[in-house]
Amino acid sequence: MKKRSLGPGAPPVSIVGFGGMPLSLDSRPSEAQSIEVLHSALDDGMTLIDTADVYCIDDNDIGHNERLIAKALGSWSGDRDSIIVATKGGLTRPGGAWERSGRPAHLRAACERSLKALGVERIDLYQFHAPDPAVPFEESVGAIADLQREGKVRWVGLSNVSVDEIDTAQRQLEVITVQNRLSPFFREALETGVVKYCDDKGIGFLAYSPVGGGRLNKKLPDHPVAAQIAAAHGVSSHAVVLAWVLAQGPSVIVIPGARTVAHALDSITAAELELSEDELSAIDAGEFSTA
Repeated sequence: MKKRSLGPGAPPVSIVGFGGMPLSLDSRPSEAQSIEVLHSALDDGMTLIDTADVYCIDDNDIGHNERLIAKALGSWSGDRDSIIVATKGGLTRPGGAWERSGRPAHLRAACERSLKALGVERIDLYQFHAPDPAVPFEESVGAIADLQREGKVRWVGLSNVSVDEIDTAQRQLEVITVQNRLSPFFREALETGVVKYCDDKGIGFLAYSPVGGGRLNKKLPDHPVAAQIAAAHGVSSHAVVLAWVLAQGPSVIVIPGARTVAHALDSITAAELELSEDELSAIDAGEFSTA
């Protein structure tokens, strides 16, 4: 599979990575099926897995996705050292809700739990999941910088951040990746200059929800623009949209999720799909309603 730089000083990774979240929410598949999905993705060339401590049902289930990924990697026949696992800290799941917690004490405890769940002595890429309005951003970043200095974290990334917040973080540590939402349905990462900033700085941009997520991606097979382009290339509309996201900048890496082997392998087809300028422009101009 084609690769792109993960970020400054980090190795290249597959341009299509694996987003682990769907394997650990309420509608998650069985553990055996989940491991089969992960193995199929790795066997077909994905070298980046994205997870988080809060990819789970609620606070009583914290670390489910990390433990699942550790188990899948432990039973995989390939080269474990070739795979980068990125996790995140900074959210909680009380009663299944999604809440922010950027307190240094929380981030330290979350990192320790993630180390244990992943079964590693150092996390490859640790990402601050989202700024917490109740905690100064610099304090949260400083806590992660401390974890990196202590050797618990190799590289640091940010998620759900603005250009100003990336700049602020760069004063305390080297930001390797930024993980923000990007799809034809949600283009704020383009409109606010985050993707361009990452391109200019050589920071890897990890596009989450690249096909819209949940309800919206179900619209793609019948979308008039995406479906027409998909038919011309003999691929799915989902692959077309992933290819469009990848075309938004040289720093962009997509991390779609999958609950089945078929969906994981379908995402991989986007890595070799080259859309023409006219096709890209058609998607640019297309209406991708979130209603």
